[in-house]
Amino acid sequence: MNRLETLAWVGALLFAATSCGDDGGGNDESGETLPTTLTATITDSGTDSMTGPEDDGGDSTGGVLDVGGAGSGPGGGCGGSDLGCTDKIDLLFVIDNSGTMAVEQENLARNFPLLVQQLESLTDSMGNPVNPDVQIMVTNTDFGNPLCTAFEPEGYDPSRGAPITTPCTDRINDFTGLGNSPDTVPEACTSSCSSGAAPEGDPFVAFSNGMDNIPDTIVEADINGDGTPDSPVAQALGCLGPQGINGCGYESPLENMLQALNPAAEWNQGSRPFLRPDALLAVAVITDEADCSVQNYDIMTDATYQEVEPGSGMPESSSAICWNAGVSCQGPDANGVYSDCVASDTAGTLQPISRYTNYLINTLREDGKKEVVMLGILGVPEVTAHNKDAPFEPIAGGVLALEYRNWRDGEYTGVAGGGDILPAEFATGTTAADKQFDFGVGPGCTGGDVASGFTGQAIPPVRIKEVCESLNIDNGDGTVDVRCCIESICDDDFSAAIQCLAGIIGEAIVVPG
Repeated sequence: MNRLETLAWVGALLFAATSCGDDGGGNDESGETLPTTLTATITDSGTDSMTGPEDDGGDSTGGVLDVGGAGSGPGGGCGGSDLGCTDKIDLLFVIDNSGTMAVEQENLARNFPLLVQQLESLTDSMGNPVNPDVQIMVTNTDFGNPLCTAFEPEGYDPSRGAPITTPCTDRINDFTGLGNSPDTVPEACTSSCSSGAAPEGDPFVAFSNGMDNIPDTIVEADINGDGTPDSPVAQALGCLGPQGINGCGYESPLENMLQALNPAAEWNQGSRPFLRPDALLAVAVITDEADCSVQNYDIMTDATYQEVEPGSGMPESSSAICWNAGVSCQGPDANGVYSDCVASDTAGTLQPISRYTNYLINTLREDGKKEVVMLGILGVPEVTAHNKDAPFEPIAGGVLALEYRNWRDGEYTGVAGGGDILPAEFATGTTAADKQFDFGVGPGCTGGDVASGFTGQAIPPVRIKEVCESLNIDNGDGTVDVRCCIESICDDDFSAAIQCLAGIIGEAIVVPG
């Protein structure tokens, strides 16, 4: 959430005590019930109530899931205990749809043809062609929040993890932001979506061995300007992927991920579910802010988690709540630098990380015998080197160069140790205190440069980072099977991220036979 968005959300405090937004989905006076079988209740005035088996720590408030029949293991052609033995891939994209994401959505859409090409030519770790049966579903990061409800455009509903099934050209109003003088960026959609392509009959794009679920009326066309015609599948992704910029600025990528993977959700039921018991699961999360998957909405008006607004001198609500309630660090030192920043699972604040790792690792991987991999395009410095061999993971820069610190006064020039305020904001008098109020922590990366212009700044991704890295498999002999790839959302080209995603899928999957 940028500075203008933050000021707009402050007005929503007037109704925060009385409204969580009633979408007809089972809300009651005690809070908001998530879909059946996840059994978590987010409350306005109490902690999360959970049922089902306890988590690893034995804490019954720690985000435990009761997911029912999430899958009974791989299908024909595989041994029942062969992890990842499949030729099916279910790939979920969770894409930030807040006001600062237009350039990043356009960047991602340009790389969908590369994704399709790499998946179609995928080989496993032994070099065997996979010829995969692929399903790709897209959702956004808007779970809803009482500080956002009053600002939702007419007809807009938070996705809460539900698939986005229409081309962005049918949602073009979503590319106008919020506030009194909103940005309007239809080109974030139209630059990659001229055909209005979308899957037919399914809430996801599906393709395998030359067959797909895209209407025959869609013919090859170049959607990324490289001179090469792109397939109907790539075009459909280029139309589904752009999410708009009018979503809630308190992004909930982890919770929306979980709800998208809810086995009781309608899109995971029936004869053609998205989440298949005998498929590898890949998740790609693209966001420029800290995860704000709320457990208890009381934190949105709790001064404990707020920062002081420089103009009023009083604690007020902003995106800093997401950092302050969700992350614990040592420091800062004399230079404003923090150390040992980890996810904070304080009861009654944000949803605990165990809520997500338990489901991905314990339920899907260990019980369901599914391989689970993740790509995060997040607020980390740009990667400066990748492994030359599969899975092509970052080996320099990126997470390894990530620093947690407070904002620094002064105009940003790209010089190490200099100011953090981008030129356009600096010219209007924005200070480090203003940015600290907005976000609670300094930028993890800055996109662009003085010569070509700046594309924005992103907040370090502690909670998403921990979930992603938990998927890596320690073999106990000093080696690790890479199942997580984290790239920088400040990079002006996401092709390396797409290559890494395909790389970790290829390393994880085992061809049946």
